[in-house]
Amino acid sequence: MYKILENGENQFVEFKLSFQKELIKSIVAFANTKGGKIYIGVSDDCKIKGVEINNVTIENYINTIKQNTQPSIIVDIDSYNDNSKTILIIDVKEYPLKLISYRNRYYKRIKNSNHIMSLDEISNEHLKTINSSWDYYIDDSHSFNDISQENISNFIEKIERFQNKSFNDEPMTILRKYELLKDDKITFATYLLFTSNHSALTSFQIGRFKTETKIIDSIDINTDILSQIDTAIDFIKRHFMVEYIITGNPQREEKYDYPLEAIREIVINMILHRDYQDSGNSIIKIFDERIEFFNPGKLHNDLTIEKLYANNYTSRTRNRAIARAFKEAGIIEQYGSGIKRIQEECKSHGIVKPKFEEFVHGFRVIIYKKKLTDSNEGINEGVKSLHNLIKKNPNKKSPFFSKELQTSVKNIERWIKSLKEQNKIEFKGSPKTGGYYEKR
Repeated sequence: MYKILENGENQFVEFKLSFQKELIKSIVAFANTKGGKIYIGVSDDCKIKGVEINNVTIENYINTIKQNTQPSIIVDIDSYNDNSKTILIIDVKEYPLKLISYRNRYYKRIKNSNHIMSLDEISNEHLKTINSSWDYYIDDSHSFNDISQENISNFIEKIERFQNKSFNDEPMTILRKYELLKDDKITFATYLLFTSNHSALTSFQIGRFKTETKIIDSIDINTDILSQIDTAIDFIKRHFMVEYIITGNPQREEKYDYPLEAIREIVINMILHRDYQDSGNSIIKIFDERIEFFNPGKLHNDLTIEKLYANNYTSRTRNRAIARAFKEAGIIEQYGSGIKRIQEECKSHGIVKPKFEEFVHGFRVIIYKKKLTDSNEGINEGVKSLHNLIKKNPNKKSPFFSKELQTSVKNIERWIKSLKEQNKIEFKGSPKTGGYYEKR
């Protein structure tokens, strides 16, 4: 008890001097999130003041809570005595069927306070409760006239190639199998995946900025979301710088200033996790030294930026029907691995860590062109290890070093470049039979 008082109010604990109807807001907020306890007879500064009760006090409080919540909830209330002072403890469990209201308002618990839920939050919480998502629902604003049969065929072919199988069913039967049709009507996911229109709902804007306000090239992609992936990536690549690396192989290797796999992962995640009920657009801004990716819709469920960086979360996709379609077609490998893969690709490419943040009404990722220095991310140790290995094993190439140092060829090429710039090694011989030597 005293430890709880010392720690003060938080996401799961609240103090009240007395029982008043207003504390039902806290009960509702706890029930709509992760549960919690309310200590009656404790002041905001964590001092035990106590309350006076009689034989029917607890029963009356339970009935008051029951009568003022919809649907009605019944809580457990225990009493605790400390130096002749009585404290009441209301134990609120997370309610399994969301949502609970008080006076027709819905609350949720964030840190140590209660917040009124928005209509979007109420809708999303309800969908989570019934294990569904917005994109599974029928789209009454569009019909089969808005759907491209060619786009449906391309999607089916993607599944067949990826899964190495052939469908014998009609396209509409296949769409039903993947729950993209309901009551023989199209869903929101169906429209987004296969639309034949130029749709404002899917608008994806990309611009190349010379300054914060000067745009030198731009594109607005408002097609079906499957086509958007390659179109967006092709536009972004068009504005990349390319360097050519001499590896000793017959052909020189191209290296972009940003990792293409990370770019692809970000673009796919933008399409997959976008809040399509938001009127805002997905936006990519390409600057000289960075790329900003903005998507409508903040982090879903109880995911936080801290959990993202710590890789301590279980993914829960906002658009589950679209996610399933992407997975069946091999566009994504597994749910919830995108953020980690983006970080790993940036590190492997030799650029600084990407930044993840909630921004305005959405989520933003920023990747930077800035190179990792020899003083961070273990690069200096890698370069030293490679230098020593070249001294001991002259006339070897990247695959040998990669195997010996148990790292990727990408890392080896990056460390080789660093050693070349320091004038410590050189390549001797033909591309086929030559290798790296210490420079004397």
